[in-house]
Amino acid sequence: MTKRVRGDAVTTANAGNSAAPLGGGAFAEKTRQKGGGALTMELSLARRMPAEWERHEATWIAWPHHEPDWPDKLAPIPWVYSEIVRALSEFERIDILCHNDAVAETARQLIAAHGVKDRPDKYRTHIAPNDRVWLRDSAPTAVYRADGVVELIDWGFNAWAKYDNYSRDAEIGKVIERITGLPRTEAKREDNGERLVLEGGGIEVNGNGMILVTEEWLLTDVQIRNPGMTAQDYEEAFARYLGVTDTIWLGEGAVGDDTHGHIDDIARFTSRDTVLLAYEPDPSDDNHVRSVDNLRRLKAAAKSRPLKIITIPFPRPVTMNGERLPASYANFYIANGAVLVPTFNDPNDRVALNGIAEAFPKRSVIGIHSVDLVWGLGTLHCLTQQQPASGGSVRR
Repeated sequence: MTKRVRGDAVTTANAGNSAAPLGGGAFAEKTRQKGGGALTMELSLARRMPAEWERHEATWIAWPHHEPDWPDKLAPIPWVYSEIVRALSEFERIDILCHNDAVAETARQLIAAHGVKDRPDKYRTHIAPNDRVWLRDSAPTAVYRADGVVELIDWGFNAWAKYDNYSRDAEIGKVIERITGLPRTEAKREDNGERLVLEGGGIEVNGNGMILVTEEWLLTDVQIRNPGMTAQDYEEAFARYLGVTDTIWLGEGAVGDDTHGHIDDIARFTSRDTVLLAYEPDPSDDNHVRSVDNLRRLKAAAKSRPLKIITIPFPRPVTMNGERLPASYANFYIANGAVLVPTFNDPNDRVALNGIAEAFPKRSVIGIHSVDLVWGLGTLHCLTQQQPASGGSVRR
């Protein structure tokens, strides 16, 4: 989510190498070979990252204020955010981080203009200096402990290993800990004790031990988050912090995604045994080869586990100033009683909305115009982060 900034990009070289497996993943294979099944290690850790469709206490967002994220087009973005708040506030509370008092006042005014009452059950504002608004990545990932307590897993954040101004975003976990009172755990690498750098946009779980990630995000030599870590190292970290027992590695993310391979633009769980894949049938489109490969990987995975695959299209290519943007309907956000879906003034909007509605028949499916929003290189899932309701538990 974007992160266009004025400053030098940060690039490092990967000290290790790993070939990502097709299907169960190195950690699942390792545990199966031991004969203990895929759950042996995780049972003692007693954490579970809930699926996004499980009950939320609130949704967290940060109010837009950084013009370089939307060069020459920041003005309409707060209005888009106000519409997001209006839609979400019918279903759950929104907690809004505001860079300063002036940003908070603007947020309240625009939200009021959209007919949302300034009540704490609708939304709350919090003064919290931040660099950018993409809380899916800078905010912690919430999990359930065995006792039902919500725990904040605070990943290291380095601006997608690409940008150099992220010091305030790296502290967002502490900010949310202070506001919520929830316990926070800093994720660490097992090999050297340093912070484990991950982003929520790269993680997609079904709430029952399965995760989708991409090789492009974690196993290539571009925008390296954790130099030297292998597929097996990552799978063991997923088990430790998220309760994951089964990792499915897809290939590449969407064209135009400057995070370099986040899963939330291409593949999403819609139930514990169903994956929705963004698929491009046009061979002339750069997303075609990528989506063909990802479909092949999912079909291979489905041979050894219960897994249904459904597809939705991409919109036509969305470009600005000659730059292909990561426009994808898969970047939807699942709220308590609704699914917010980015739309792009495209004939495929209706196809995608209908497909997502069929996948979530008990939720209202609401389109949010995102042509301006995606100029920031992210849309609805990128800018939100859910806080699960208290009282959940580890399910096995």
